[in-house]
Amino acid sequence: MKIHEYQAKELFRKYQIPTPDGGLALNADEAMAVADRLGAYPVVVKAQIHAGGRGKGGGVKLAQSREDVQTLSGQIIGMNLVTHQTGPAGKQVNKVLVEQGLNISKELYLSIIPDRSTAQIVIIASQAGGMDIEAVAAKTPDQIIKVYINPLTGIQPYHCRQTAYGLNLAPAVIKPFTALLNRLYKLFVEYDCSLLEINPLVITADDQVIALDAKINFDDSALFRHSDVLSYRDLDEEHPLEVEASRFNLNYINLDGNVGNMVNGAGLAMATMDIIKQAGASPANFLDVGGGANAEMVENGFRIILSDPNVKGILINIFGGILRCDILADGVVQAARKTGITVPVVVRMEGTNVEKGRQILKDSGLNLITAVDLRDAAQKVAEIVKA
Repeated sequence: MKIHEYQAKELFRKYQIPTPDGGLALNADEAMAVADRLGAYPVVVKAQIHAGGRGKGGGVKLAQSREDVQTLSGQIIGMNLVTHQTGPAGKQVNKVLVEQGLNISKELYLSIIPDRSTAQIVIIASQAGGMDIEAVAAKTPDQIIKVYINPLTGIQPYHCRQTAYGLNLAPAVIKPFTALLNRLYKLFVEYDCSLLEINPLVITADDQVIALDAKINFDDSALFRHSDVLSYRDLDEEHPLEVEASRFNLNYINLDGNVGNMVNGAGLAMATMDIIKQAGASPANFLDVGGGANAEMVENGFRIILSDPNVKGILINIFGGILRCDILADGVVQAARKTGITVPVVVRMEGTNVEKGRQILKDSGLNLITAVDLRDAAQKVAEIVKA
């Protein structure tokens, strides 16, 4: 789950991580009220959406006066902000964060993520803060610092020293930076984060270390432990079909292709998407109904796929284990009859009660295309959407 910058900074302040003073505004009048409270210019007006690259897209502006705050906030609120992370469709801005300006002497990049390849937590840092870190990593990988932490022993003083020296910090800055890094790590672990990023982390002219930006993603599977984080969820920032799927405990991610997918198991879903691409088509979604799905979940998943106007064909790929093939077939038939099949459906199933499931599909009288194996299924659905 993603949250907004202003929400991430609320958590930062809970852990005594320095951030600029500021406040949220839903319109120009509220933005001016925040600027009046701050009492000094310049201030920064920052669009609040779940995407990076806001500055390049025109969503972060420096205001030198009260009139600037009114004009800029009025321009940003309601705009359709397009960045490299939103895609060409962009996202509508409904709120802005107004913050005090800082006298910045240095900008850094700092993040903490889990590294599955080593089963450790890794600190990633760079002196190239405020820039596209992916481009920095690709063009000048020597500017990227990685410090690995064993989650069983946690962060140690030498991890902080390694990071600080790698960033070439001045002696006066090392102590506040170390305190900040320890608090960030504590937040990361205690809140089950999947990403914690500050870009830029700034050093001010008077040697303060301040999180000028803040980005936090959480492990969805751990949200039951964090009721306060659940209150941060902004449904306006999520795709409507993803919101609908979450109501039925379906793992659904909307994509920009034309082949709808229904699969049980995340690994099988990824393989299905890959083989669809190899066949010359493009997946319209990731949908894992889960190993323990019932007919109702299958029906809801089918309905959600059909709600996407980009879908020109559907591929159902099920391995019957906990979810038996006859249960799947019942769900597909029920969903098809209730929603009406508007696109061709290719079904590939194997496993428990597969013959019974195939018979249910055959007896349904519906136009369902069966496939021998996954490759056959992908080729058939690709031919359909190409036609």
